[in-house]
Amino acid sequence: MLNLIKTWKELSAKGIMGINRRNADFVLKLNRRDLYPVVDDKILTKERAIAAGIHVPELYGIIETEKEAQKLGEILANHKDFVIKPAQGAGGDGIIVIADRYEGRYKSVSGKIIGHEELEHHISSILSGLYSLGGHRDRVLIEYRVTPDPIFKSISYEGVPDIRIIVLMGYPVMAMLRLPTRQSGGKANLHQGAIGVGVDLATGLTLKGTWLNNKITKHPDTATEVSGVQLPDWDGFMKLAAGCYELCGLGYIGVDMVLDQDKGPLILELNARPGLNIQIANDAGLTTRANIVEAHLAELAKKGITETPEERMRFAQEHFGHITQAE
Repeated sequence: MLNLIKTWKELSAKGIMGINRRNADFVLKLNRRDLYPVVDDKILTKERAIAAGIHVPELYGIIETEKEAQKLGEILANHKDFVIKPAQGAGGDGIIVIADRYEGRYKSVSGKIIGHEELEHHISSILSGLYSLGGHRDRVLIEYRVTPDPIFKSISYEGVPDIRIIVLMGYPVMAMLRLPTRQSGGKANLHQGAIGVGVDLATGLTLKGTWLNNKITKHPDTATEVSGVQLPDWDGFMKLAAGCYELCGLGYIGVDMVLDQDKGPLILELNARPGLNIQIANDAGLTTRANIVEAHLAELAKKGITETPEERMRFAQEHFGHITQAE
């Protein structure tokens, strides 16, 4: 017990945020419950983003009832590849990614052949709430399938890598690249075995990696170094993340984005309860950075100043870049 207390004191001294601190001082304090549907429902998030001119994967169709499932063929008529996902799903569960068509059937990214009836059955399961938060009835969205930028080919296994940026009151405070592995089944989900790689906020250069809560230097499937990779259009990602504060109104969020080879940075979803493993990947504490943002906001309040998303992005890059400032 004494060793645990000592360890926690050491972590706290380094500015590491624990789950109790996250929940009490940030999630509960800064995220109004009545705004949660905006981030918990991917369709609402997408509709808000589109209205705000923020780039998201194109929406092909929405299915809300079993009867509407009959129009699946019509929705998919002009698309050989697409994604089917629950509007209120979490952790990547319930998502089917189709890469091509084959002999009147569909081929998933893993090569599995799926019939039309099987897709309809899956949609029925989504509608029943099988994958939704709390098990409530859900809706189905069918959207554009992201094609990862070629830069990820050597450091990812199947699937689509994504980038999460933690945003506090509109200020990006920490970023992580999540890379699918064989163990994660091609999903960019750390709890299922994906890799988390820290990203320098100032430059978009990848830092250290973490896999199954252990620090790593190479991808377990490709044996390629995960650090030192320059993410393209990094300012584009930072601007998107900073602008999500106005989009949803929540003060503490995780913004999940992807880099499409043709369309550039796109927002996938927002998370009102982002995990804390991002600190391991960055070898830095969220508490330290949160304190800096809160002090900055207090100074701005005294002067009656409100910063734009681009100004918030620049502040974050100046104060939280590993290259511009040692942690």
